[in-house]
Amino acid sequence: MSVKMKKVVTRFAPSPTGFLHIGGARTALFNWLFTRHHGGEFRIRVEDTDRKRSTPEAVEAIFDGLNWLGLNVDNDVVFQYENRERHAEVAHQLLKEGKAYKCYCSKEELAEMREKAKAEGRSLGYDGRWRERNPSEAPEGIDPVIRFKAPKDGEIVIKDHVQGDVTTQNEQLDDMILLRADGTPTYMLSVVVDDYDMGVTHVIRGDDHLTNAARQAQLINAIGWPLPEYAHIPLIHGADGAKLSKRHGALGVDAYRDMGYLPDALKNYLLRLGWAHGDEEVISETQAIEWFDLDGVGRSPSRFDFTKLENLNGIYMRETASDDTLAIGCLPFLEEKLDKSLSEQEIGVLKNAIGELKNREKNLIDLADSAKFLFAKRPLDVIPKAAKALNDDSKVILKKIHDDLNTVESWNRDALQTAIEEFVEREEVGFGKVAQPLRAALTGSNVSPGISEVLDWLGKDESLFRIKDQI
Repeated sequence: MSVKMKKVVTRFAPSPTGFLHIGGARTALFNWLFTRHHGGEFRIRVEDTDRKRSTPEAVEAIFDGLNWLGLNVDNDVVFQYENRERHAEVAHQLLKEGKAYKCYCSKEELAEMREKAKAEGRSLGYDGRWRERNPSEAPEGIDPVIRFKAPKDGEIVIKDHVQGDVTTQNEQLDDMILLRADGTPTYMLSVVVDDYDMGVTHVIRGDDHLTNAARQAQLINAIGWPLPEYAHIPLIHGADGAKLSKRHGALGVDAYRDMGYLPDALKNYLLRLGWAHGDEEVISETQAIEWFDLDGVGRSPSRFDFTKLENLNGIYMRETASDDTLAIGCLPFLEEKLDKSLSEQEIGVLKNAIGELKNREKNLIDLADSAKFLFAKRPLDVIPKAAKALNDDSKVILKKIHDDLNTVESWNRDALQTAIEEFVEREEVGFGKVAQPLRAALTGSNVSPGISEVLDWLGKDESLFRIKDQI
């Protein structure tokens, strides 16, 4: 299905009742990429008509997540609740034209209707009993709702960019409520009116909205507005194929940030959940904008896999993100672990070391862990595996290498490596006999980057003090 040559306008429409969850983030990303690919306009509509559950904190969390992912908006944000009078106006116009009607059913009547339909194995939808009745027959004390007079014959076809043609028989859809008894508009009416007023040309959302699309298309046709183009994306499942839950990764975007993932890596991963471009796995934002279109979206649910996300994040850390970006990104985690703020000089040390440290890690938390030793208080806590390298014989070696290193004037990697090699040759000991106790004394661990790099990062004074602590 080809995209018509007109200005593309998409919208992401979250409900502010919680965080920006991972499925919503992918929906926002697909809308944003589609819009950028076609040079259009990406908009946000906050669907805050549920006043009891909508909170300012949730709105802030949603925008915080979008900003972290770099999904910038092109126009003013629309808050659905503010347009309620406009929504009601459309409902009353439909009522005036005979395309809607007042329904005076009581709650008890509706409950009885559903129970009877359930017992008879029929649809539980509204049975249309006030569809043709005269309002003069209305009982006292019942404030009516306004229902849409849905077509009962024929069918409604949604021409979907992902699902293909989706046909629903009109008789399967009941007369939905447009305005509640208190005059407030329902979600279905509000969405239709807002999409039209915002100039939305393409509705890209989860395929759990397919039934809504049929109902909304009926309403749009009745009003006489053009239908937007639809693309209903399959939902994300867990790695085991079950519906996505918190144990699978159905968390807020902020949780992934707190777990040390890079926004570009998460975007890349979400992009590949349900969309493909050949065998490409690592896709830059520029490439994504160039390549993304709806014909690359599959019809099957995708599976969220933490291992794949972590591996991809590791690739971004090693090959894509700048050392400064990684240093700044891991800084909050590192300062929390150290329980102190780093000085500008210490941050410079961190940036200097990141290029080596990043090659071993897959997220910013692990990177912060590997950088902790650079700023640890003396004397270092030495882990048991490393402590084994600090026996009496090793301490003799440490004393000698300490004296040699003390004479090194140009404290840089090359000079330090030369000094260690000369020591090994002169003392006729294996390199490991020197490197392991040095590593333990300098880092408190049995694993680290090269010894000359560690010495260089720590500087002469700190290095010699740490070695001396263990002699």
